[in-house]
Amino acid sequence: MKIHEYQAKQILREFNVPVPEGYVAFTPEEAVEAAKKLPTSIAVVKAQIHAGGRGKGGGVKLAKSLDEVRQLAEQMIGMKLVTHQTGPEGKIVKKVLIEQGVDIDRELYLGVVLDRAKSELVMMASTEGGVEIEKVAAETPEKILKEWIDPALGLQAYQARKLAFGLGLSGKQVNNAVKFMMALYNAFMAKDASLAEINPLVVTKQGDVLALDAKINFDDSALYRHPELLELRDLDEEEPLEVEASKYHLNYIKLDGNVGCMVNGAGLAMATMDIIKLAGGEPANFLDVGGSANVETVRNGFKIILKDPNVKAILINIFGGIVRCDRVAQGVIEAVQSIDVNVPLVIRLAGTNAEEAAEMLEKSDLEFTVATSLADAAQKAVEVLKN
Repeated sequence: MKIHEYQAKQILREFNVPVPEGYVAFTPEEAVEAAKKLPTSIAVVKAQIHAGGRGKGGGVKLAKSLDEVRQLAEQMIGMKLVTHQTGPEGKIVKKVLIEQGVDIDRELYLGVVLDRAKSELVMMASTEGGVEIEKVAAETPEKILKEWIDPALGLQAYQARKLAFGLGLSGKQVNNAVKFMMALYNAFMAKDASLAEINPLVVTKQGDVLALDAKINFDDSALYRHPELLELRDLDEEEPLEVEASKYHLNYIKLDGNVGCMVNGAGLAMATMDIIKLAGGEPANFLDVGGSANVETVRNGFKIILKDPNVKAILINIFGGIVRCDRVAQGVIEAVQSIDVNVPLVIRLAGTNAEEAAEMLEKSDLEFTVATSLADAAQKAVEVLKN
């Protein structure tokens, strides 16, 4: 789950991670009132959307007076902000963060993420603050410093000092950076985060270390432990079909292709998408209906897939392990009979009771194409698009 920058900074404050003073505003009037509370005459007006690159897209501006705060807030609230992460469709700005100006000396990068190859968290730091870390990794990987964190010990002070020295910090900057890193790690662990990214991490001319920007994502599987985090969810920032699918407990992610996929099991779903591309098609979604697919889950899966106007064919690929293929076939028959499926169907069922399932489908009045293998299913799904 993603949250906004202003929400991330609220969480960081709880754990004594230094951040600039700031307030969220939903109207130009609120923006002006927020600016009046700040300790500096210069305010920063920052659009709040779930995407990076806001500054380049015109979503971060300096205001030197209350009139400028109002003008910038009027421009930003309601605008469609396009960044490299939003794509050309952009996102509508519905709120802004009004934040104090900071006397910046240096801009750095700091992040915590899970290194899946080592099964450990890694804290990364770089002198290249303000630049996408992916670009730094691709062009100058030697500029990324890394400290892997033993899960039994947690982040150690000597590791934080090593990163601070590696960033070229000195004097009280080092102590401030170490305190910052330790506090950030504590926040990460306490809230079951999956990513914490401070870009830029700034050092002021007074030697203070602050999170000028903050991005925190959370592990969805741990949200049951954090009802307070669920309250931060902004459904306006999420894909509507994905929000609807979550209500049915379906694992759905919308993509840009035209072949809808209904699969049981995340691994099989990934393989199905890959083989559709190998066959020359483009998957329209990732949809895992789970190991206990039944009439209701299949019906809801159809509803979600068919609401995507780009879908021109649907590939159902089910392996009967936990769930029997005949139960899935019955679910497909009843679901299709109860809703209007107006695109070609390609069905591949394998595993427990696959023969019985094939017989049930054959005796039904459904119009569909049966596939004998995964490769055959993908090929037929792409072929029906041409008809």
